[in-house]
Amino acid sequence: MHAIVCEEPGRLVFKEQAKPEVKEGYAQIRIRRIGVCGTDLHAFEGTQPYFTYPRILGHELSGELVEPNGAPGFEKGEIVTIIPYFNCGVCIACRWGKPNCCAQINVCGVHVDGGMTEYLNVPIHSLVHGDGLSYDELALVEPLAIGAHSIRRANVKSGEFVLVIGAGPIGLGIMEFAHIAGAKIIAMDLNTKRLEFCRDRLNIDHIINVSTEDVPERLATITKGDMPTVVIDATGSLKAINGGFQYMAHGARYILVGLQKGDITLSHPEFHKREATLMSSRNATREDFEHVIASMKKGLVQPSNYITHRVQFDKVTNEFKSWLDPANGVIKAMIEV
Repeated sequence: MHAIVCEEPGRLVFKEQAKPEVKEGYAQIRIRRIGVCGTDLHAFEGTQPYFTYPRILGHELSGELVEPNGAPGFEKGEIVTIIPYFNCGVCIACRWGKPNCCAQINVCGVHVDGGMTEYLNVPIHSLVHGDGLSYDELALVEPLAIGAHSIRRANVKSGEFVLVIGAGPIGLGIMEFAHIAGAKIIAMDLNTKRLEFCRDRLNIDHIINVSTEDVPERLATITKGDMPTVVIDATGSLKAINGGFQYMAHGARYILVGLQKGDITLSHPEFHKREATLMSSRNATREDFEHVIASMKKGLVQPSNYITHRVQFDKVTNEFKSWLDPANGVIKAMIEV
């Protein structure tokens, strides 16, 4: 079979390797779609935490189940996606129902080789039924589940203002599920095209370009002086994360979805007087995947909004670097296998 290997930062190689044998406890999928995530792009750049090389990237996946290997309720030939956070099942996080932050987690395409390959073996417990969705739709479930999980973490209530910093694919998913929760959404970014996408395709009423506008003043105007009660960072930029603390209402929650390598800096008095809450949101759970699939089936989320670029599997090494350039307007690149 063929696979695409990130040998080192900045270098992808299309190569042939042996098709994996199916072991006990694992199922085999014939990969059909691979969504390209910010994690993949950051790994290619060499800026992704928790990462070693060489590595086969890819965790936003869908395909045909060619070997269920006894997976209960699954049949050979059905279309599936996966929960790509392979957890141990025995650590404290797993025992407390938080497998998404398992102490021994192996994220597909990060800690272990991922789905930029023709055949992939995955733990049986990671399989998710396609439930009638297409390959394209199923490959978008995972990034949308990241957004759904952050909204559930934040316990977003109907009618409250949610500021989403970063209008990339993850940020857009956060906005979708904030909207489903009934929130009033404020989208903030540096990229004019992405802000226009928020306004025109997702019908976001309030957009702020941080490079040209006075952000605190605009937020105060939009919220009638209250400021947002939920702030969510989806940038992974240290500057943006540190800046987000100043946008919080008293009593607000600040949720970090974006990830970077440095230390966060904040004013303790400003944070303390607000009795603010700071939390991270890592990965997603099966509950979030099911919420996304149900939302797609109800028409509350339109997956076709996200796919802006398509490429065949054998052309990825030629195209991948171009997706890093904001001028190319990539929201979601989809690889067809």
